[in-house]
Amino acid sequence: MKDQRSKSAKAQTSTFYEQVYEVARLVPKGRVTSYGAIAKALGVANSSRMVGHAMAYAGQAYPKVPAHRIVNSSGLLTGRFHFSPPTLMQELLEKEGVTVVNDKVKNFKQVFWDPLQEL
Repeated sequence: MKDQRSKSAKAQTSTFYEQVYEVARLVPKGRVTSYGAIAKALGVANSSRMVGHAMAYAGQAYPKVPAHRIVNSSGLLTGRFHFSPPTLMQELLEKEGVTVVNDKVKNFKQVFWDPLQEL
């Protein structure tokens, strides 16, 4: 019985992660969204930490997930430590035209992409 519950929990987690990645793949180049915005778009508004956890594994997902476009609700590059080197997240954003100063997206409100509004 324990093995069945474990498999079921893994399947639910896997499905949730795939849903997170599906939304993250829709973020246009030059734009960013937040963990919370993805959680709200998936109907689980209080699960932004779970979205963050999913994004920590985004590098293993196929097709590729543009994880560098996902930041916290104030525009901080909190996921940068999951990139190698940690400056890569900022470099990828800047390559797309997003300005980052002190690990924070400048003009965050202007480049913010809200999946609930734009899908």
